[in-house]
Amino acid sequence: MTPAINLAKKHKIPHQIHQYQHDARAESYGLEAAQALGQDPNSVFKTLLFSLNGEAKNLAVAVIPVNQKLNLKQAAKAAKAKKAEMADPAIAQTVTGYIVGGISPLGQKKRLATFIHQSALERETICVSAGKRGLEIELAAQDLAKLTQGQFANLCEG
Repeated sequence: MTPAINLAKKHKIPHQIHQYQHDARAESYGLEAAQALGQDPNSVFKTLLFSLNGEAKNLAVAVIPVNQKLNLKQAAKAAKAKKAEMADPAIAQTVTGYIVGGISPLGQKKRLATFIHQSALERETICVSAGKRGLEIELAAQDLAKLTQGQFANLCEG
């Protein structure tokens, strides 16, 4: 069990766990997950950390579809910050307690402001990392927002 799965269980959130064999040569962890699970890439979401206002340790979380790119201007706006940039992977790992490619928005060591792309609301359920490469948790977007105290926002380009 991972902290992400334990959190969903503790709060009695309906969920499903999906496992697949992670390929170290995969160029995109998220797209690999969608393909391995036979899921629509619009239903599989990746967890990205971004830093605010040039402060490397002032982090927030973006949860977006694996086939989309994070728009940092929109992420900054959602977080009510002047600017945003991608977080340093080493800091992201330390703060969340998860390794890159397996960072879950759930059960992080430190609760961070979390923003979920609004397209998640169009789906009955979405998949996010369950805290390990090759492990996904499927749940309703509203339940993800409840567990992370997340907000829905437009975070992607296009």
